[in-house]
Amino acid sequence: MNGESMVKFILASASPRRQQLLTQMGLVFEVSPSKVEEVMDWSLESHQVATALAKQKCIDIATQTRYNSIVIGADTIVVKEDRLLGKPKDEKEALEMLNSLNGQWHEVVTGVCLCRTDDMKTISEFEVTRVKIANKSQEFLKAYISTKEPFDKAGAYGIQGFGSLLVEKIEGDYFNVMGLPIYRLSRMLGQLGYDIDLSALAR
Repeated sequence: MNGESMVKFILASASPRRQQLLTQMGLVFEVSPSKVEEVMDWSLESHQVATALAKQKCIDIATQTRYNSIVIGADTIVVKEDRLLGKPKDEKEALEMLNSLNGQWHEVVTGVCLCRTDDMKTISEFEVTRVKIANKSQEFLKAYISTKEPFDKAGAYGIQGFGSLLVEKIEGDYFNVMGLPIYRLSRMLGQLGYDIDLSALAR
């Protein structure tokens, strides 16, 4: 990667799934989760909400960083018929969310923001993936909730875990549903002058 020895990458998220995907891309990075209080006008379009939240996290960490780095912020939301679904607070809300998605299509929207700290140049983009949840029984949904997997997932499911048994089909970027559209991210890094070089990774 061009400039790899001079720049550090910082993920402004504690998400293990996003960490996994950055590693999959070959990036060496630090994890510095943003603790900024999320302030958002939820009447905005879903992609505007996701990108604005990603930017809040990204800028929060970028302004605290003293060395040259690229900060990566991301926020993923689930959208069903204009209703924005976040992380369920308890089993009742998880079941309510899963029932609203059961047998239906919905959208997963991830906003991504990059900030280059030496000049504070910022890029924000978003990715949308359509997901069809299979028609599952109440017994299955309750058993899934009992695994505790839904509670740190927007929309109360995770495609990479037991929730994969819920997903009938997707249209779009699979990694976006995990929480980070890595192809789009690689293009955004290129806009800041950092192209991933697989030959360098093989050394």
